[in-house]
Amino acid sequence: MNKAEIKDKELLEKINSLYEDKMSVFVMANGRVRGALFHGTRFVNQLRAQHNLGILETMVLGQASLCAALVVPMMKDMEHTVIKYETDGPVQGFSVEADSKGTVRGFLYNEHIPVTKPLENWDLSSFLGKGTITFSRVHKDDKYPQSSTVPVDSGNIAKDFALYFQQSEQIQTAFNTSIQFDKQGRVIGAGAMFLQIMPEVGGKKGSGANKSSQGNKEDDDILFERVELAFRNAPSLGQWFSEEGDADDIIYGLFREFNPSVALTRDIKFDCPCNEDGFIDYIKNLPKHELEDIKKNGPNPLEIVCRNCGSKYLIDVNKL
Repeated sequence: MNKAEIKDKELLEKINSLYEDKMSVFVMANGRVRGALFHGTRFVNQLRAQHNLGILETMVLGQASLCAALVVPMMKDMEHTVIKYETDGPVQGFSVEADSKGTVRGFLYNEHIPVTKPLENWDLSSFLGKGTITFSRVHKDDKYPQSSTVPVDSGNIAKDFALYFQQSEQIQTAFNTSIQFDKQGRVIGAGAMFLQIMPEVGGKKGSGANKSSQGNKEDDDILFERVELAFRNAPSLGQWFSEEGDADDIIYGLFREFNPSVALTRDIKFDCPCNEDGFIDYIKNLPKHELEDIKKNGPNPLEIVCRNCGSKYLIDVNKL
Protein backbone atom coordinates (compact mmCIF):
# COMPACT_ATOMS: atom_id res chain seq x y z
CA MET A 1 0.00 0.00 0.00
CA ASN A 2 1.14 3.52 -0.75
CA LYS A 3 0.50 5.19 2.58
CA ALA A 4 -1.22 8.53 2.08
CA GLU A 5 0.36 11.37 4.06
CA ILE A 6 -1.78 13.30 6.53
CA LYS A 7 -0.67 16.90 6.00
CA ASP A 8 -2.97 18.76 8.40
CA LYS A 9 -0.50 19.93 11.07
CA GLU A 10 -3.21 20.80 13.59
CA LEU A 11 -4.77 17.35 13.20
CA LEU A 12 -1.39 15.65 13.53
CA GLU A 13 -0.65 17.62 16.69
CA LYS A 14 -4.00 16.55 18.11
CA ILE A 15 -3.76 12.83 17.37
CA ASN A 16 -0.12 12.69 18.48
CA SER A 17 -1.27 13.93 21.91
CA LEU A 18 -3.58 10.92 22.33
CA TYR A 19 -2.90 7.42 23.57
CA GLU A 20 -1.62 5.16 20.82
CA ASP A 21 -4.08 3.15 18.75
CA LYS A 22 -4.46 -0.27 20.39
CA MET A 23 -7.01 -3.03 20.76
CA SER A 24 -7.51 -4.52 24.21
CA VAL A 25 -9.04 -8.00 24.24
CA PHE A 26 -10.64 -8.91 27.57
CA VAL A 27 -12.77 -11.49 29.37
CA MET A 28 -15.03 -11.17 32.40
CA ALA A 29 -17.78 -12.88 34.40
CA ASN A 30 -15.60 -15.98 34.87
CA GLY A 31 -15.14 -16.41 31.14
CA ARG A 32 -18.81 -16.12 30.18
CA VAL A 33 -18.26 -12.78 28.45
CA ARG A 34 -15.51 -11.79 26.05
CA GLY A 35 -14.94 -8.48 24.37
CA ALA A 36 -12.55 -6.02 22.78
CA LEU A 37 -12.09 -2.27 22.95
CA PHE A 38 -10.29 -0.55 20.08
CA HIS A 39 -8.87 2.97 20.07
CA GLY A 40 -8.77 3.74 16.35
CA THR A 41 -8.28 7.49 15.90
CA ARG A 42 -5.21 7.14 13.69
CA PHE A 43 -6.79 4.12 11.99
CA VAL A 44 -9.83 6.14 10.85
CA ASN A 45 -7.71 9.12 9.82
CA GLN A 46 -5.54 6.84 7.68
CA LEU A 47 -8.47 5.25 5.85
CA ARG A 48 -9.91 8.72 5.27
CA ALA A 49 -6.62 9.93 3.79
CA GLN A 50 -6.29 6.81 1.64
CA HIS A 51 -9.69 7.30 0.02
CA ASN A 52 -9.79 11.12 0.30
CA LEU A 53 -13.23 10.97 1.92
CA GLY A 54 -15.68 13.66 2.97
CA ILE A 55 -17.24 13.80 6.41
CA LEU A 56 -20.30 11.61 5.73
CA GLU A 57 -18.26 9.07 3.77
CA THR A 58 -15.70 8.94 6.58
CA MET A 59 -18.46 8.26 9.10
CA VAL A 60 -19.82 5.34 7.07
CA LEU A 61 -16.56 3.65 6.06
CA GLY A 62 -15.02 4.50 9.43
CA GLN A 63 -17.80 2.71 11.32
CA ALA A 64 -17.67 -0.24 8.93
CA SER A 65 -13.90 -0.59 9.28
CA LEU A 66 -13.99 -0.23 13.07
CA CYS A 67 -16.54 -3.07 13.17
CA ALA A 68 -14.34 -5.16 10.86
CA ALA A 69 -11.43 -4.55 13.23
CA LEU A 70 -13.50 -5.94 16.10
CA VAL A 71 -13.94 -9.19 14.18
CA VAL A 72 -10.17 -9.82 14.31
CA PRO A 73 -10.14 -11.23 17.90
CA MET A 74 -12.83 -13.75 16.87
CA MET A 75 -10.61 -15.22 14.16
CA LYS A 76 -8.59 -18.39 14.24
CA ASP A 77 -5.05 -18.73 12.90
CA MET A 78 -4.51 -17.55 9.32
CA GLU A 79 -8.11 -16.50 8.78
CA HIS A 80 -9.31 -13.85 6.34
CA THR A 81 -12.83 -12.41 6.39
CA VAL A 82 -14.58 -10.34 3.72
CA ILE A 83 -17.73 -8.49 4.81
CA LYS A 84 -20.03 -7.15 2.12
CA TYR A 85 -22.87 -4.82 3.08
CA GLU A 86 -25.23 -4.19 0.18
CA THR A 87 -28.20 -1.84 0.53
CA ASP A 88 -30.74 0.07 -1.53
CA GLY A 89 -29.87 3.48 0.01
CA PRO A 90 -27.60 6.19 -1.43
CA VAL A 91 -24.54 4.65 0.24
CA GLN A 92 -25.17 1.46 -1.79
CA GLY A 93 -22.97 -0.43 0.66
CA PHE A 94 -19.36 -1.26 1.36
CA SER A 95 -16.81 -4.04 1.34
CA VAL A 96 -14.40 -4.40 4.25
CA GLU A 97 -11.81 -7.09 4.89
CA ALA A 98 -9.90 -8.15 7.97
CA ASP A 99 -7.38 -10.86 8.71
CA SER A 100 -5.98 -12.55 11.76
CA LYS A 101 -2.72 -10.56 11.41
CA GLY A 102 -4.64 -7.43 12.42
CA THR A 103 -4.93 -5.64 9.08
CA VAL A 104 -8.13 -4.11 7.74
CA ARG A 105 -8.93 -2.60 4.36
CA GLY A 106 -12.13 -1.60 2.58
CA PHE A 107 -14.04 0.80 0.38
CA LEU A 108 -17.46 2.32 -0.16
CA TYR A 109 -19.51 1.35 -3.18
CA ASN A 110 -20.35 5.04 -3.51
CA GLU A 111 -17.58 7.41 -2.35
CA HIS A 112 -19.68 10.49 -3.17
CA ILE A 113 -22.88 10.04 -1.17
CA PRO A 114 -25.53 12.57 -2.26
CA VAL A 115 -26.77 14.87 0.50
CA THR A 116 -29.96 16.80 -0.30
CA LYS A 117 -30.28 18.73 2.95
CA PRO A 118 -28.10 19.70 5.95
CA LEU A 119 -27.46 16.86 8.38
CA GLU A 120 -29.14 17.36 11.74
CA ASN A 121 -27.62 14.27 13.38
CA TRP A 122 -25.68 11.10 12.61
CA ASP A 123 -28.71 8.92 11.92
CA LEU A 124 -27.58 7.02 8.81
CA SER A 125 -30.83 5.14 8.19
CA SER A 126 -31.88 7.27 5.22
CA PHE A 127 -28.46 6.76 3.61
CA LEU A 128 -28.14 3.03 4.27
CA GLY A 129 -31.63 1.69 3.60
CA LYS A 130 -32.42 -2.02 3.56
CA GLY A 131 -30.19 -4.80 2.33
CA THR A 132 -27.97 -7.69 3.37
CA ILE A 133 -24.70 -8.31 5.18
CA THR A 134 -22.54 -11.24 4.08
CA PHE A 135 -19.54 -12.69 5.91
CA SER A 136 -17.17 -14.82 3.80
CA ARG A 137 -14.42 -16.55 5.77
CA VAL A 138 -11.36 -18.31 4.40
CA HIS A 139 -9.06 -20.36 6.61
CA LYS A 140 -5.56 -21.49 5.76
CA ASP A 141 -6.46 -24.79 4.08
CA ASP A 142 -9.91 -23.89 2.70
CA LYS A 143 -10.44 -24.24 -1.04
CA TYR A 144 -13.55 -22.08 -0.94
CA PRO A 145 -14.82 -19.39 1.44
CA GLN A 146 -17.55 -20.18 3.93
CA SER A 147 -20.28 -17.57 3.47
CA SER A 148 -23.41 -16.60 5.34
CA THR A 149 -25.90 -13.78 4.64
CA VAL A 150 -28.59 -12.14 6.76
CA PRO A 151 -31.01 -9.30 5.88
CA VAL A 152 -30.48 -5.92 7.57
CA ASP A 153 -32.61 -2.80 7.83
CA SER A 154 -31.75 -1.08 11.12
CA GLY A 155 -29.93 1.82 9.49
CA ASN A 156 -27.15 1.31 12.04
CA ILE A 157 -23.94 -0.44 11.00
CA ALA A 158 -22.94 -1.56 14.51
CA LYS A 159 -26.41 -3.03 15.17
CA ASP A 160 -26.36 -4.83 11.83
CA PHE A 161 -23.00 -6.44 12.64
CA ALA A 162 -24.45 -7.58 15.97
CA LEU A 163 -27.56 -8.90 14.21
CA TYR A 164 -25.39 -11.02 11.95
CA PHE A 165 -23.74 -12.79 14.88
CA GLN A 166 -27.04 -13.28 16.67
CA GLN A 167 -28.78 -14.77 13.64
CA SER A 168 -26.01 -16.57 11.80
CA GLU A 169 -23.71 -17.58 14.66
CA GLN A 170 -26.34 -17.80 17.41
CA ILE A 171 -24.12 -15.77 19.74
CA GLN A 172 -25.49 -12.83 21.71
CA THR A 173 -23.31 -9.94 20.55
CA ALA A 174 -23.23 -6.17 20.86
CA PHE A 175 -21.17 -3.66 18.85
CA ASN A 176 -20.55 0.01 19.60
CA THR A 177 -18.70 2.43 17.30
CA SER A 178 -18.09 6.15 17.66
CA ILE A 179 -16.26 8.78 15.61
CA GLN A 180 -15.73 12.30 16.96
CA PHE A 181 -15.33 15.25 14.58
CA ASP A 182 -14.23 18.74 15.51
CA LYS A 183 -15.90 21.88 14.17
CA GLN A 184 -13.68 21.80 11.08
CA GLY A 185 -14.69 18.23 10.25
CA ARG A 186 -11.46 16.61 11.42
CA VAL A 187 -11.56 13.16 13.05
CA ILE A 188 -10.17 13.80 16.54
CA GLY A 189 -11.32 10.57 18.19
CA ALA A 190 -12.55 7.13 17.18
CA GLY A 191 -13.26 3.93 19.04
CA ALA A 192 -15.22 0.70 18.97
CA MET A 193 -16.16 -2.09 21.34
CA PHE A 194 -17.86 -5.46 21.19
CA LEU A 195 -19.10 -7.96 23.76
CA GLN A 196 -20.19 -11.55 23.31
CA ILE A 197 -21.97 -13.84 25.77
CA MET A 198 -20.26 -17.20 25.45
CA PRO A 199 -21.97 -20.59 25.85
CA GLU A 200 -21.90 -22.27 29.25
CA VAL A 201 -19.23 -24.75 28.16
CA GLY A 202 -15.93 -23.62 29.58
CA GLY A 203 -17.41 -21.55 32.40
CA LYS A 204 -16.35 -22.11 35.97
CA LYS A 205 -18.63 -23.10 38.75
CA GLY A 206 -18.55 -20.93 41.79
CA SER A 207 -19.21 -17.44 42.97
CA GLY A 208 -18.87 -14.03 41.38
CA ALA A 209 -20.86 -12.60 38.51
CA ASN A 210 -21.10 -15.97 36.78
CA LYS A 211 -23.72 -17.96 38.66
CA SER A 212 -25.08 -19.13 35.29
CA SER A 213 -22.49 -21.93 35.16
CA GLN A 214 -24.79 -23.81 37.54
CA GLY A 215 -27.22 -24.16 34.67
CA ASN A 216 -29.75 -21.72 36.05
CA LYS A 217 -31.42 -19.92 33.13
CA GLU A 218 -32.80 -17.21 35.37
CA ASP A 219 -29.32 -16.36 36.58
CA ASP A 220 -28.16 -16.35 32.95
CA ASP A 221 -30.84 -13.83 32.04
CA ILE A 222 -29.88 -11.61 34.97
CA LEU A 223 -26.22 -11.71 33.93
CA PHE A 224 -27.12 -10.78 30.35
CA GLU A 225 -29.26 -7.86 31.51
CA ARG A 226 -26.54 -6.52 33.80
CA VAL A 227 -23.87 -6.79 31.11
CA GLU A 228 -26.13 -5.12 28.56
CA LEU A 229 -26.89 -2.28 30.95
CA ALA A 230 -23.20 -1.66 31.58
CA PHE A 231 -22.49 -1.77 27.84
CA ARG A 232 -25.22 0.79 27.13
CA ASN A 233 -23.78 3.09 29.77
CA ALA A 234 -20.46 3.36 27.94
CA PRO A 235 -19.48 6.95 27.13
CA SER A 236 -19.11 8.09 23.53
CA LEU A 237 -15.90 6.26 22.65
CA GLY A 238 -14.90 8.81 20.01
CA GLN A 239 -15.25 11.65 22.48
CA TRP A 240 -13.56 9.63 25.24
CA PHE A 241 -10.45 8.96 23.18
CA SER A 242 -10.44 12.52 21.78
CA GLU A 243 -10.13 13.75 25.37
CA GLU A 244 -7.10 11.52 26.02
CA GLY A 245 -9.15 8.80 27.70
CA ASP A 246 -7.53 5.44 28.42
CA ALA A 247 -8.97 2.09 27.32
CA ASP A 248 -8.27 0.45 30.70
CA ASP A 249 -10.42 3.02 32.48
CA ILE A 250 -13.37 1.94 30.34
CA ILE A 251 -12.81 -1.79 30.76
CA TYR A 252 -12.01 -1.86 34.47
CA GLY A 253 -14.39 0.95 35.37
CA LEU A 254 -17.49 0.27 33.27
CA PHE A 255 -17.41 -3.50 33.85
CA ARG A 256 -15.87 -3.64 37.34
CA GLU A 257 -18.69 -5.73 38.82
CA PHE A 258 -17.84 -8.53 36.37
CA ASN A 259 -14.15 -8.72 37.31
CA PRO A 260 -12.73 -8.00 33.85
CA SER A 261 -9.22 -8.97 32.83
CA VAL A 262 -7.35 -7.81 29.73
CA ALA A 263 -5.93 -10.92 28.09
CA LEU A 264 -3.82 -9.12 25.48
CA THR A 265 -3.37 -5.91 23.52
CA ARG A 266 -2.59 -5.84 19.82
CA ASP A 267 -2.02 -3.49 16.92
CA ILE A 268 -4.71 -3.05 14.26
CA LYS A 269 -3.78 -1.25 11.06
CA PHE A 270 -5.59 -0.01 7.98
CA ASP A 271 -3.32 -1.62 5.43
CA CYS A 272 -3.37 -3.45 2.09
CA PRO A 273 -0.99 -5.94 0.43
CA CYS A 274 -1.20 -4.16 -2.95
CA ASN A 275 2.02 -3.02 -4.67
CA GLU A 276 3.24 -1.83 -8.05
CA ASP A 277 4.74 -5.20 -9.09
CA GLY A 278 1.42 -6.92 -8.48
CA PHE A 279 -0.43 -4.51 -10.75
CA ILE A 280 2.27 -4.79 -13.43
CA ASP A 281 1.86 -8.57 -13.44
CA TYR A 282 -1.91 -8.16 -13.71
CA ILE A 283 -1.63 -5.77 -16.67
CA LYS A 284 0.84 -8.07 -18.44
CA ASN A 285 -1.81 -10.80 -18.35
CA LEU A 286 -4.40 -8.69 -20.19
CA PRO A 287 -5.38 -9.84 -23.70
CA LYS A 288 -2.55 -9.17 -26.16
CA HIS A 289 -4.46 -6.59 -28.20
CA GLU A 290 -5.32 -4.57 -25.06
CA LEU A 291 -1.72 -4.64 -23.87
CA GLU A 292 -0.45 -3.51 -27.29
CA ASP A 293 -2.98 -0.68 -27.33
CA ILE A 294 -1.76 0.56 -23.95
CA LYS A 295 1.86 0.45 -25.12
CA LYS A 296 1.04 2.29 -28.33
CA ASN A 297 -1.55 4.83 -27.21
CA GLY A 298 -0.88 5.23 -23.51
CA PRO A 299 -1.52 7.00 -21.31
CA ASN A 300 2.00 7.03 -19.94
CA PRO A 301 2.38 6.77 -17.04
CA LEU A 302 -0.59 4.51 -16.51
CA GLU A 303 -2.48 5.41 -13.32
CA ILE A 304 -3.79 2.46 -11.33
CA VAL A 305 -5.87 2.94 -8.17
CA CYS A 306 -6.37 0.08 -5.71
CA ARG A 307 -10.06 -0.01 -4.94
CA ASN A 308 -9.53 -1.63 -1.55
CA CYS A 309 -7.25 1.04 -0.10
CA GLY A 310 -7.18 3.98 -2.50
CA SER A 311 -3.43 3.68 -3.20
CA LYS A 312 -2.38 5.25 -6.50
CA TYR A 313 0.37 3.79 -8.69
CA LEU A 314 1.87 5.60 -11.69
CA ILE A 315 3.29 2.82 -13.87
CA ASP A 316 5.69 3.58 -16.70
CA VAL A 317 4.41 1.79 -19.80
CA ASN A 318 7.98 0.73 -20.58
CA LYS A 319 7.77 -1.58 -17.54
CA LEU A 320 5.09 -3.60 -19.34
